[in-house]
Amino acid sequence: MAFATLNGIQVHYRDEGDLDGAPVVFLNSLGTTLHVWDPILPHLPKGLRIIRADMRGHGDTEVTAAPYSMGQLVRDTESLLMHLTVKDALVVGLSIGGMIAQGLAVKRLDLVRAFVLSNTAAKIGSPKMWDDRIMVAQTEGLDALTESTMTRWFSRDFLARPELPHWRAMFESTSVDGYAGCCAAIKGTDFYTPTASLRLPTLGIAGTEDGATPPDLVRETVELIPGARMELLRRTGHLPCVEKPTEYGALLTDFMKEIGHV
Repeated sequence: MAFATLNGIQVHYRDEGDLDGAPVVFLNSLGTTLHVWDPILPHLPKGLRIIRADMRGHGDTEVTAAPYSMGQLVRDTESLLMHLTVKDALVVGLSIGGMIAQGLAVKRLDLVRAFVLSNTAAKIGSPKMWDDRIMVAQTEGLDALTESTMTRWFSRDFLARPELPHWRAMFESTSVDGYAGCCAAIKGTDFYTPTASLRLPTLGIAGTEDGATPPDLVRETVELIPGARMELLRRTGHLPCVEKPTEYGALLTDFMKEIGHV
């Protein structure tokens, strides 16, 4: 485990693989930790420098009082990459991680060579939806949101699998402030105009059974960027890196080869 003090908080991160290799930065989804990427690591090319971190208020990164802003979350990632002296990275962002990736690319294109927008969008949900989730989390706890979250996260097939309790426990272990804080950041974000200004290699990934960011929403954002392409994973929900790690790893590998990152 490695920690760095960034923007006044202790951030838990992992910097693994070949430290001289091409950097790939993974940004997690709401209610998960850096371990959401564990299933795909064996399916990635050798020789990469793989960087993961727990988002503010998640996992082993310090919890600060809610609400958070998207600018704050972007600065956290920017500060980590500067701390590790990383530039020209491939950034793989899942859900809110994909929003952070968009904000980072707009702000610091020197840090982002290309990105993967996975199960994400330039704008997700409505303010009322996020306010409702924040209220439930703060008054009843995350356990009250578990069932609805699992059905958004996973396909019907995966909901019957024995691994499900592991991912339920990951969600329920998230701090209320961390969850509510990031909900507020998503609520306040609309990246349609800034994302449409971007010109960089982009891969979009969506799952046909994603209850949080359906394929059409992902496609709408991906198509803002000229030359971007989209891949659809069948019978897959919001966390394809968990449900279909082999297929997800293959998509990332093909994209890395396509853009010369490996």
